[in-house]
Amino acid sequence: MDFNGSDNLPGPRTEDHLPHSAQSAVKIVIVGGFGVGKTTMVGSVSDIRPLTTEETMTQAGIGVDDNYGSDSKTATTVAMDFGRISITDKLVLYLFGTPGQERFWFLWNGLFEGALGAVVLVDTRRLEVSFDVMGRLEERGVPFVVAINSFPDAPRYPTDELRTALDLAPEIPIMECDVRRRASSKDVLMTLMRFLHSLALSGALT
Repeated sequence: MDFNGSDNLPGPRTEDHLPHSAQSAVKIVIVGGFGVGKTTMVGSVSDIRPLTTEETMTQAGIGVDDNYGSDSKTATTVAMDFGRISITDKLVLYLFGTPGQERFWFLWNGLFEGALGAVVLVDTRRLEVSFDVMGRLEERGVPFVVAINSFPDAPRYPTDELRTALDLAPEIPIMECDVRRRASSKDVLMTLMRFLHSLALSGALT
């Protein structure tokens, strides 16, 4: 291939260009355990074609990865997912989905750098996984909201019971969602932005 310009390399699609009206950009991370729906959420809500780093799962993960509730899953994120959504003409969110398998959690620190807030996706079949996830965010001082992804075979609990089970502070928003639906995923992101705005007004967000 001639890199002097004789060959026309494909550039970004028109819909992938950042809107000219955009004035502010916010980095958001989407975290949670393996198979909880992070890649699906980024893909459903992103205005652009999302970047994914999914690889086919192999025998090497047997006995190492906790695949409970995701037995039919054949691929896993090994680095990150990336997408972008314009909340308004002026505000753009950059979305970074983290890998869910614990052996890839060492990558989280880099993804958390510069993040203003986070969405913690929760599967009610595996609530215990969420404690480590939220603990890492608290250690880094990253504010977050909790979104309960509605899996068809997952048990349903009242929000108050889930708040107690997850030991969430009263001010942390918690809501149900279906990450397959763009409108539902966008509602979660809007809830996070309202939460961050309230923290900023109170002086709690530095």
